[in-house]
Amino acid sequence: MKRRTGETEIRVHLNLDGTGNYQIKTGIGFLDHMLCLFTRHACFDLELNARGDLEVDGHHTAEDTAICLGRALKEALGKKEGINRYGHALLPMDEALVLVAVDLSGRGFLAYDVSLPSPRVGNFDTELVEEFLRALALNGEFTLHVRLLAGRNTHHIIEAIFKGLGRALKSALAVDPRTSGVPSTKGLL
Repeated sequence: MKRRTGETEIRVHLNLDGTGNYQIKTGIGFLDHMLCLFTRHACFDLELNARGDLEVDGHHTAEDTAICLGRALKEALGKKEGINRYGHALLPMDEALVLVAVDLSGRGFLAYDVSLPSPRVGNFDTELVEEFLRALALNGEFTLHVRLLAGRNTHHIIEAIFKGLGRALKSALAVDPRTSGVPSTKGLL
């Protein structure tokens, strides 16, 4: 998947049947770290290169990276035959506890109930977490719920979100040998 705008240039290669290997470079160190964790916990293989107008801020790069990654996920899902469809993770990270749930429904939606204690982690603007997740869910056409149950450390909370997202998607994408076709009474997702 590729995306080029006046603000960014993104290239994504995603393998859903991977082993957690990654090569990620967005120019935003903290985002790279979170995407590495996400990829490892999802057991995807991901090559991602992004160049953006970081002299302005990280918003365009983070959002466009999520748009491209969401579209790659949607394309890689194909017809969604035989998958679980739903997945969730209750992810602890030290004092932080986050619930992440997904439905590969074909309908993009984000419910985000997370209050982050700090506006920054290093040079990373923490409000970009919600922007990233929204762009990912809308472009990947899946429902995503993220809820903070406990936590005081902003780094731990965000890390739990990205690890939990990886685990939830891994579960939703798992093939159920008892299921044939699309996991919906409509016959289409």
